[in-house]
This record gives sequence, structure tokens and C-alpha cells, in this order.
Amino acid sequence: MENLGVAPSSATQTHSSNLSLARASLLGCSALLLAIFLLVTALLVYIAHDQNHEAEAHSHFDSENALQGFEKLTRSIVKDYAFWGDAYRHLHLQVDPEWAFVRQNLGSTLFSDLGYQGVFVVGPDDRTVYALVYGQLQSVTLQGWLNHSMAALIAQARQDTKNATAVSTFVDMDGVPALVTAAALSPGTDPSVHPDNRPPSVLLFVARLDPARLEALGRDFGVEQLRAASSGDTSLPTLALADGGAAVQWTPERPGDQLLVLVLPLLASAGLVFGLMAWFILRRTTAAARIMDTEHASLVASRWALAASEERFRDVAEASSDWIWEVDGQLHFTYLSERFQVVTGLSRDSCLGRPVDEILRSDQGALSTWFKDHARRANAVLQCNYQSGDGRARICRLSVREIEGRGYRGTATDITEEVEARRRIEYLSQHDALTGLANRTRMQEFLEGKLKSMPTLETPLAMLSIDLDRFKPVNDLLGHAAGDQVLNEVSQRLAGCLRGDDLVARIGGDEFVLVVVGMASYQEVESLCRRLIDCIELPFSIAEHEVFISASIGIAMAPVDATLAEELLRYADIALYEAKEAGRNTWRFYAGDMNARIVERRQLESDLRLAIKQDQLRLHFQPRYRLQGKQLAGAEALVRWQHPQRGLLGPELFIPIAEETGLILPLSNWVLHTACRAAASWPDDVVVSVNLSPTEFQRGHLVARVKAALAESGLAPARLELELTESVMLDDAQGALNIMQGLKALGVRLLMDDFGTGYSSLSYLRSFPFDGLKIDRSFVGGLTAGGGDRSIIQAIVGLGRALSLTVTAEGVETPDQLSALNDVQCDEAQGFYLSEPMDAQAIAQLIRRKTDPS
Repeated sequence: MENLGVAPSSATQTHSSNLSLARASLLGCSALLLAIFLLVTALLVYIAHDQNHEAEAHSHFDSENALQGFEKLTRSIVKDYAFWGDAYRHLHLQVDPEWAFVRQNLGSTLFSDLGYQGVFVVGPDDRTVYALVYGQLQSVTLQGWLNHSMAALIAQARQDTKNATAVSTFVDMDGVPALVTAAALSPGTDPSVHPDNRPPSVLLFVARLDPARLEALGRDFGVEQLRAASSGDTSLPTLALADGGAAVQWTPERPGDQLLVLVLPLLASAGLVFGLMAWFILRRTTAAARIMDTEHASLVASRWALAASEERFRDVAEASSDWIWEVDGQLHFTYLSERFQVVTGLSRDSCLGRPVDEILRSDQGALSTWFKDHARRANAVLQCNYQSGDGRARICRLSVREIEGRGYRGTATDITEEVEARRRIEYLSQHDALTGLANRTRMQEFLEGKLKSMPTLETPLAMLSIDLDRFKPVNDLLGHAAGDQVLNEVSQRLAGCLRGDDLVARIGGDEFVLVVVGMASYQEVESLCRRLIDCIELPFSIAEHEVFISASIGIAMAPVDATLAEELLRYADIALYEAKEAGRNTWRFYAGDMNARIVERRQLESDLRLAIKQDQLRLHFQPRYRLQGKQLAGAEALVRWQHPQRGLLGPELFIPIAEETGLILPLSNWVLHTACRAAASWPDDVVVSVNLSPTEFQRGHLVARVKAALAESGLAPARLELELTESVMLDDAQGALNIMQGLKALGVRLLMDDFGTGYSSLSYLRSFPFDGLKIDRSFVGGLTAGGGDRSIIQAIVGLGRALSLTVTAEGVETPDQLSALNDVQCDEAQGFYLSEPMDAQAIAQLIRRKTDPS
């Protein structure tokens, strides 16, 4: 037999050597795999810990922002109250609880609406002179209620009086943090208040950060379970608010723990598989050394196991949303995971071997330079731009690790959507979401920037405050979608009237502000205003309707009127108010006396509130006569105001103020009750008339109020007449009809006042349950024997007779007018010729005498 070339002993030695070599190789591979497993595990734990740390730091930052935002809001509210001339007058020059608490200037609404548990005023002698606790007036001191001395905060507030700022601090109240905000009382810009030489009183608001308020603050900023800190709990992040122990805690997100829960079982499974494979291969290798015929099968099994191991590693890498990269020392790509092609859309094969700077770009310069300077640092991360396979610009975040002496490797995460979302948030913080115009914040920054460049008389800055007229009916009749469309088109029209250096901003529902620079004369500004109004008055085509609106404009100039942004805004608003008062659809420049009129109007409003409570109102009566027989038919109640300083004031001075401020309801209620009580003593055939405001139909509970007045006075319902104008039906015809039907059910009479001045009065007379009408004095004033107004009045009388309505003529001032009314057979008349208005005592005497007016 032919020798195979291997002796038995040599074969044994070869087998032994193969066995030792196989065992050494297997142990080396096992050790390497174990090292890789441990390295990956350590890296995973490190990444998880780093993510937890970043999440905790982010939540700490959000918690600070939440509390700082609340503190800033409270400072602003306290500042608004403190730098108010009325507050200085009623809480410093004198302490008037009735003004502060009863009239709700600093009353219970600060607790019920704004949530301030404590409101205090500390006087010049550091004594608490006004205390409001949980919305109730209390006789407690600030220090006694807080259990903390606020002397330092009060002193700081007084030092900051000239800067018009508020100061604040956090204290611990029985384990609950509380924000104490203070500002010295100041007359502000009110010229009617004269400060004294005493130290200013200090207004303090106290807001306890109870669990509900802290949780709401945290929820607004994405912080979970924001709450007061527990003294014994050190496991949660803590934010100290003050040296006195006030602090908050929260439960931070732990994304690293979620990563460990997701990946560690996978790594453990992989380690177990590797261990089982090593044990299995070791046994097979040992058996192969003893039995030569199984050596090849063992080798195949080893190669199969290695291939399976590589496939598992590749599957783990490709399951990630990131892609893995590696470059050599010359920064050419040597490896790109298959995920690279899925995420970027670029060919993996065509990118291998190319320099990294050809594919990725950074705002921080060449990547080759950045890698050398930063790759050795922990958490080296770089934001890069690249162009995807479909040609779109994309953004990725690159993590970099240096391979000692061989190049760099790392991962890349596509963050395009995240960056775009952040840019969108930044844009919305400076712009109006509906129109895309600058918002109030952006406008304020722009205005302050322009004012810093110190505009001059030759190159002034103009601020235009614009408010749309007749815009509310668009929303009411066509819906808010149509209103939004109008606002968008108005925004485009305004922007089209300006130059590139100017700014147009939307600061409210239908309020816009324009900041215009470089207009050298008032004529140029007026020309711009005319263009703006002409542009806005062009028709809007909305949902197959043509909509027409107009605008009123208030103008303030810098440096003539003011050089501070806040003052310029306020003066432009005052001028806008004057433009509206002038009939709208026009513009007004700010003038110094405008502010005085605003102050005077506010003072009149404040005095009117006192007048209703302090019995300063007076009721006069205008007699009304039947023309047939010249008998007294009734009297119209007319309110007057006996002002302590200005004397007797007519309704034209204070009724508009009462309607704007909501005082019309208590004022009208006083007139109604007083008139009913006076008329209850008159004869049964004499009625009393009371005028109603349109506001009472909208929110005045009118039927219940009239019913209460009749019950309280004992007046028969048929002897009460309520006079209303056509505007009541214009605002809400169906609602007005329902209220009028309720009044008729009580038995009272309804008269249409100022008949003839509206465009649809005839239809209203047919549709609404009127008992009579009063011809407007403008027709009676032009009445002559053969004039055109005589024909109009005769037609109105005929109309009233056809509809069974009593017709009354107002404003009769001459014998000829009375004679002409007799000729056309008008039912009743009133006016100065017949009788001037008189007080309750005089009207009672007139009724007793039954005097013939002729």
C-alpha cells in the first residue's frame, strides 16, 4: 500500500497542534466577542445616561422658563396697577377701601379672575393700610400673613419708582412656594395727580404656587408633575426659588431608560447566542481533533456561525434610523451602512471613496478641519447640510469618534423636520399666524430699533394705528372664515402701500400698526393715509358677496410727540380714538389736548360710578299733551346729573360714557324705578315714558327689570311707556322681537322714538308690537304752513292712524308748529313751547292744576 506521506506519530502531533491552535483561536475569538459585547454594553449605558442627563437639564431649563414667565406676567400686572393715577390718589394720598374693594378697582376679582391670594398696600410709614386675602377685605398685616419680612423688597420697589419697574421674590409659605411682587405706587402720566413728598406706598401681590397652579405652569412648558419640593426627597431634580427654602421639583423624562429597556435584552440575547455558539464550536473542535473524518464539518459549522454573527450585527445596525459611516485618514468614505442609501437617497457605492466634504457641508467650515479639532472631545456633534437623491436640501446631525491612527467613524441622524419645526416656531413668535405680518413683539422690536437711531424733525418716524370700520358685520353675517379672508386681503393692501424700509403689523383682531420712516412733512403722511383708506375702501369679493369696509387712523410722530416706543403707541391709540369720535373713515394726528380729554373722560367715568351710588342723579319730566282738548297725557322722564363741581349736566355728556362702560344698566334701572315711583301718585289717565338704550336689549334682562320696577312701585303696567329707537331692531331683530313680546305680556306700552330718521321704520312698524310713534324733532323744526315737512308729517300721521298707533310730535317750540300739528290732526305733542322739563315736585303741581297749555 502506498504511503500517504503522514506518519501516525506525526499525525498525532499534527492533531494535537491543530487542537491547541483551534482552542487558542476559539478562546481568542470568544475573548474578542466578549470585549465587543462589554464595550457595546458600556457605550449603551453611557448613551442612556447622557440622554437622561440631557433630558433632565432640558426639563430644568423649561421649569425655570415656566416660573420666570409667571414672574414676568405678575410683574407686568402689578406695574399696570401701581403706575395708575387713580390708584396713587386712592391708596397713597388717601386710603379709600370703598374705591379699591367695593368698586372693584383692586377688589375680589384679583383673586377670583387672576388667582392672587393676597393683595396688600404698605404705606409711607411701612404699615399695612390695605389688605385683601382670598378676595376678602381683612385687617391683617403683610408680615403677619406671610410670616416673612418684606422690608428689603419694599425698599427695592421704592428705589425703582423712577424706572417704572416692579420687583419680586419667592418665599416659603407653610411648605408652599409663593411669589411676592411689589411696585411703588406712582401717578404715572396722569397730569391731574400731584405727588407728595412722603415715601411712596407700595402695592404687593402674593400668588401661592399651589399644586394646581404649578401643574398648569409645568404643563404649558412640557414639564411633568411640577410641584413644591419635599424636604426629604433628593432623588428628583430640584430648583431653588429663594434662600428661604422655597423650591420646586418635577419628574423628568428618562429616554435613556427606555433605550436600555429596548436594546439591553437584544444585547443579552446576542451574548447568550455567542456564548452558546462558542461552547458548541469548542466541543465540535475537540471532537474533530479526535475524529479526523469530522474535521471538515466542524470547519463549515464555524464559518456558518461567523456568517450568522455578521448578519445579526448588520441587522442591528440597519434597524436603527441612523446611518453609520467611516472615513480614512484622508477623510474619504471607506464604509457606509446600507441605511445611508435609504435615508439620503444617494447611491452607497458611488459615495464610497469620495471625500466627506463633497457630500456633507457645514456652516463651521471644512469638515476635515473640524474633525481634527473636535473629534477627540466627548459628545462631538456637528450639524451638516447635504443634498438628497431627489435634489432637496436636507440637514443631519453628525456624531464623530476618532479611530486612532486610521481615521474617523460615527453615526448620522436626519434632523430636517426637527430644524424646520424649530424655524417655524421662531417665525410664529415674531409673526401673526393668520396674515403673516409682524406681530406685536416684532413690531415693538422694530420700533425700538428705529427709535435708537434718533429720528429728527427732518427725518421723522410716523406710527399709524389703524382700526377697521364696519368689520364686525362681516364676521356676524358671513362667518369668521370670511372675516379671516378680509383680514388677509387688508394685510396685502396695507403692505402694498408701504416701502421696503417700513413695517406693517397686526396687533389684534382688526387692529394694525404701521411704522413709517423718512416722511419729511405732515402732507406726505396725510397723502399716505388717504391712499390707505382708498385702498381699504375698495370692495372685497367674499363668497360671491361684495363686502365694503373702511378704516380710521391715528398718527403719532417721533420725535415731535414722543421718543419712547410705549408712549408713541399710546399716543397713536389716543389719536385713533379721536378719529373714530370724528365719524370714522378719517385720520387724526396726535395733539397734547387729546390726552387731557382722555383723562377728563376717565375722570367723568369715575365720577359717574360714584354719582349712581351717592344719589347725585336727578329726574326731570317733559309734559306731553293731547292736542284735542289740550289735556295732559303724560310725561317723559329725563335724567340729569347734579355734579358736585360741574353743576347740572345733561344726558348728552354722560349717557355715551355709561353705554361704553356698562354703567347704562344701573343708570337706566335707577331712572326706571324712580319714574315708576313718581308716576304711581299721578292720576290714572297720565302715563310716564322712559327711554331705553340698545344696550339694555342685548344684556340687560329687561323684562325682569321692568317687572320688578312695576311691582316695587305699584304702578299699573298700562301707565308705563318704553321708548326705543330703530337701532334696537338693527342689531338683533329676532332677539328684540322676543323681548318686546315679553314686555307686551306685562301690559306696558311701546313707542318708536325718532321716527323718520331710519331707512326701514315702516317695515318695523308692521312687524313689531308698537303702540305709538314719536315724530323726530328735525321734521317738526322745519314745519311751516306750506312747507314740505308738513306733507311728511301729514303722511306719518296718516300711517299711524292706519296702523292704530298714537302719533306724538317732539320739539314743538312755536305757536305756528302747534297750529300746523292741529291741522294735520296729530294726536299728541311735547316741546319747550308747551312746557320745559321740570322736576318731580313741579310736575306733580302741574298735574294737580290740570293747566291748559294754551
